[in-house]
Amino acid sequence: MPDTPLYADCTLVFDLDGTLVDTAPDLTAALNHVLAQEGYAPLPLPEVRNLVGHGARALIERGMRLNGRIPSGEDMQRMFGQFIDYYGQNIATNSTPFPGVARTLEYFRSRRARMGVCTNKPEALSHALLHALDMHSHFTAILGSDSLTVRKPDPAHLLETIRRAGGDPARAVLIGDSAVDLDTARAAKIPVVGVSFGYSQTPMRELGAEIVIDSFDRLIEVLPEILPVRS
Repeated sequence: MPDTPLYADCTLVFDLDGTLVDTAPDLTAALNHVLAQEGYAPLPLPEVRNLVGHGARALIERGMRLNGRIPSGEDMQRMFGQFIDYYGQNIATNSTPFPGVARTLEYFRSRRARMGVCTNKPEALSHALLHALDMHSHFTAILGSDSLTVRKPDPAHLLETIRRAGGDPARAVLIGDSAVDLDTARAAKIPVVGVSFGYSQTPMRELGAEIVIDSFDRLIEVLPEILPVRS
C-alpha cells in the first residue's frame, strides 16, 4: 500500500449493504422466509442481489411483485415483521465484508480519518451487523433508515452522519454502490466514490460516478484525488 499522509481532517462515509458488506445471502434467506410463509417459491440469490438497496420494505414489495402480488399496507406490515425477526436472528450467518474492507478501514483509522456509515438499513440492525463482523469500532457515527425523519437520498441523512462523526462536509466523501448513493451525495454537494461490485442493477460507471473502484483497497489510491492532503 502507498505511504499516504494523515487524514485527520477527512470524513469517509460508507454505505453498508453492497459497499462494506456482502449481505445479499442473508437478505435473500430472510426474503425467502417471508415468501415461504406466503406460499411462494424461493428466489435465487443472483435475482435478489439486484433487488437490494432501498430497504427491507422495498425488497419485500419487489419480491411480492415478482410473484404477481401487490401487498396491502396491512400485509406489508405483517411481512415486514416476519422479515425483521428472521433477519435479526440470522444477520451474519453468511454475510461477509467485501475483500479489502478490513485492511482499508484499518489503514484510514491509523491515519486518523473520521469514518461513518449512512445506510437505509434500520439502525439497530446496522449496529448488530457491524458488531457481529467485528467492524463496529471503526465508525464514530452509524445512521440507519430510522435514525432521522429522513433517509437517503435526502441529503440531510448524509450531512447529519458527517456532523455526528465530527467532520466537515467540505472535507468529506461518500462511498457507495447505487444510484441512491449518487443522488444523495450530489444533493449534499459531497464527492462520491462508486464501487463496481455492489448491488446496483445499472453499472456505477453508467450512472455517472466520477470515480469507480473495482476493489475496495483502491480507495487508498484514489482518495487523494478527491480530498487532497493539506500540509
